[in-house]
Amino acid sequence: MVIGVIVLGSGADKSIHRNLFSIQPASAQRITPTDVWQLVYQQLPDFPRENKYISKEDRKVAESNTLANRLIRYHIYTKGRAPIYRLDWKLTLADYLGANEIMYDTTYPGNDALQKNPIEGDRKAIKSLTRSQRDALVQVLVNIFNPTSQNTVPPNSNTTPSPTTSTTPQPPQPGGAELLK
Repeated sequence: MVIGVIVLGSGADKSIHRNLFSIQPASAQRITPTDVWQLVYQQLPDFPRENKYISKEDRKVAESNTLANRLIRYHIYTKGRAPIYRLDWKLTLADYLGANEIMYDTTYPGNDALQKNPIEGDRKAIKSLTRSQRDALVQVLVNIFNPTSQNTVPPNSNTTPSPTTSTTPQPPQPGGAELLK
């Protein structure tokens, strides 16, 4: 601690001093969950819209109340899950598939705004997707909410790595302990 103060106090490297005490806040573009559904459909145009439900308020088709919109609201607001992690999105999809947590009709997005609760139709739509379509959806959502994440696609599970080394134990080599020094 004293050495650090002496170095900073000596003026030898004023750029360190300047950088330590004048850090500027990062300005990131904010993404609102209410706008994300449009980006989902731009990147996945074949993703089911499920937007033929009638609004309670004006008794017209609520075209902006889509499956993607409700999925995002369920994930963030109903379940309180982080939108930047693949695992959290996979848990949400598992909810829709009936493999994780119970989804309640009364708290499902759209129940309060639409004449008919869309939960069953949404669950059927998610169940109709293939595994690769669900993986693509998860990747698109993570990329939208966390643009700095690596845009990688999970490796193909059909390929099995071939071992490059022998599986039989090898006797220790002379001088191996010297490498630990």
